[in-house]
Amino acid sequence: MLIIVLVAAACGSTASNETAKAPAATTPAPAASTPAPAAAPAAPTELTIKHQLGETKVKTNPKKVVVFDYGMLDTLDKLGIEVTGVAQSSLPPYLAKYKDAKYKNIGTLQEPDFEKINAMSPDLILISGRQNASYAELSKIAPTVFVGVDAKRYMDSFTENSKIIGKLFGKEAAVDAELAKINESIKKVNAKAAGDNKKALITLVSGGKVTAYGPGSRFGIIHDVLNVVPAEKNIEVSTHGQSISFEYIVEKNPDYLFVVDRETAVGESKTTAKQVIENELVKKTNAFKNGNIIYLDPNYWYLSGGGLISTAAMIDEVDKGLK
Repeated sequence: MLIIVLVAAACGSTASNETAKAPAATTPAPAASTPAPAAAPAAPTELTIKHQLGETKVKTNPKKVVVFDYGMLDTLDKLGIEVTGVAQSSLPPYLAKYKDAKYKNIGTLQEPDFEKINAMSPDLILISGRQNASYAELSKIAPTVFVGVDAKRYMDSFTENSKIIGKLFGKEAAVDAELAKINESIKKVNAKAAGDNKKALITLVSGGKVTAYGPGSRFGIIHDVLNVVPAEKNIEVSTHGQSISFEYIVEKNPDYLFVVDRETAVGESKTTAKQVIENELVKKTNAFKNGNIIYLDPNYWYLSGGGLISTAAMIDEVDKGLK
C-alpha cells in the first residue's frame, strides 16, 4: 500500500510541472524497480526427532520406510506415503492392502526379523510399545523413532506424531487439514457428552475375563479427550487394565458400557464379547436396560489407534454411541 501511494504522488507532481512549461520533448522517468522477493528458506534435509526412547536424526523424505505401529501405518496411508515393510501377521482389516507381496514382511509385532530388515537397508523404522525391547538393535540398522501414543496426553502426543510425519515428508498442509477435521469432531462429542452427563465404564474382554480402563489409560481418550464422565475415576492404569468382576459392573451401574473384544482382534475368538458381557448380572445395569452397551471396533481400539484414520474412527464410534 505504501509503494502505491508514493508512486501516485510522484505522477501528480510531474503533471503540474508539465503544464507550467512550454511543450518540449521529455525523457520518460525510469520505472521504479520492484525489489526481488526474498528467497524462500531451503527445506531442511535432516530432522532431529526427540521421542520416548531417545533422540534420532532422520533425513527428510525417506524412501524406504519400515513400520511396526499400525496407527502410524494408517497415518502414512491417509497421506499417500508409500512404505517398504510392515509386520503383516496382525494387520487389521482396514489395512489389509499391506498384506500384498509388494510389501516386505518384517516379522511380528513382538519379534522383528532383524536379518530381513537389515537386508532392506531402510531409511527409517517406526516402532511403538510392543517393540521397546528391540529399539537398540533396530537403531543399529537404521534411524528408529518411537511413535506410540502417550495415553496420558493422547491428543498432544497424537498431534506431535502426525506433525513429525508432515515435516519429514513435506505433508504439513495435509496433516493440518486432517487434524482440523478431527478437532471439530471432538468438539461435537464434547458438546454431546456435556449435554447428558451420563457415566461410562470402559472394558476389555479377553478369555472370558473382563478388565476395566479409566482416565489416563490406553482407552482413556473416551474420558480425557471426549469428556465422557467415568463411572469410576480411580481405576488402575495398566496395559491390561484392572481385573474386575461382573458384580463390579453392577455396583458401578454405568449409563454407557464400552466394550473392546480382544479375542476378535487377535483371531482367538471362542466366545464373543457380547456372550461374555450380556449375562444376567450385567442386564441389571442402566447401560443394558437402555440399550447403551457399545461394542467398539477392536481393529482401531486394540490393534492400532493413534493414526489419522483410526483416531477419527474411534471418535466417530463414541459419537454414534452417545445418545
